[in-house]
Amino acid sequence: MKTLIEIWQEKRERALLNKSFLAQNNKFVQTLRAKNAKKLDVKANAIHEEVFSAIDCLKCGNCCKSIPPILNETDINRIARFLRMKPSDFKIQYTRIDEDSDTVMSYSPCPFLGEDNYCSVYEVRPKACREYPHTDSFEFSKNLKLHAANSTYCPAVYHILERLKGATDL
Repeated sequence: MKTLIEIWQEKRERALLNKSFLAQNNKFVQTLRAKNAKKLDVKANAIHEEVFSAIDCLKCGNCCKSIPPILNETDINRIARFLRMKPSDFKIQYTRIDEDSDTVMSYSPCPFLGEDNYCSVYEVRPKACREYPHTDSFEFSKNLKLHAANSTYCPAVYHILERLKGATDL
């Protein structure tokens, strides 16, 4: 039996060939805007729990391989201290300013991601990493566009959206 990660990979590969993966998910999240936000948030949180009970993120790690996280000053100071570096040296070695003027990791995959998909700074990882993929905060409805984009990187987000498509109680 295929894992949820394998199912996502197949669907994504097929859809990327005709450039429809993100478009399909963008279209779907637009329909969610018309739903009751509170009901959607509760339902999405429950689905989040179901999906993450069936997915082992360490078997994927695509978020760490593909999306440089936003870093705030607290993140930078905490990680630098953990690495026994000066925050200014950490910034020079590991960060850049992106097109939105956010401070992000300077390259992907994340330099702290091991070959086994374990994070060498896990206990002090950035807030963006701790909160990713933002599907369990009871604020799902506030991040719909983000979820559509994240579905191309994260099998869990993809499956949460797919299960929401079948939800009749929104």
